[in-house]
Amino acid sequence: MKQMLIVKADRCLGCKSCEVACAVEHSEAENLEGAIQAQVKPQSRVRVMQGEGFAIPLQCRQCEDAACIASCPTQALCREEAGPVILDADRCIGCMWCVEACPFGVITMDNYGSGVVKCDQCYERVAQGKTPACVKACPTSAITYQDLKEVVADKRSAYLVRIERAAREEAL
Repeated sequence: MKQMLIVKADRCLGCKSCEVACAVEHSEAENLEGAIQAQVKPQSRVRVMQGEGFAIPLQCRQCEDAACIASCPTQALCREEAGPVILDADRCIGCMWCVEACPFGVITMDNYGSGVVKCDQCYERVAQGKTPACVKACPTSAITYQDLKEVVADKRSAYLVRIERAAREEAL
């Protein structure tokens, strides 16, 4: 079943816990102390951006017809079945074509300018039955990991509530 990261901007405090958790998860040590002391500093694949009066975590949206995959000349980006878009860092030459192709601006160069980094929805964690690191770390549940059917059902329920409220207001 297809699962996806859902972001609720009205819940985000801008605390950047998701950024820290992501960087730690993608570090060699996979723990905070080890990540801090690492020679090669880990890099987050999610970024909390500040708007006017709000903050929102941005990460790869795992597009169905991913332009980043199509633009990559070395096939460093790929997708297996209905899973997330995965980066093979050993194949990446840092040409930045995927950065140009990404409609959301969430693929970035690594800290060393040798390749790119992008969200992989912590596919290794998910394979172990865990949730992505950013989801686990978010203190307000601004980021959730849900089945597509669950997302559709939530949207449908929210839409029905809006219709009911509008009908009540019209009746008054």
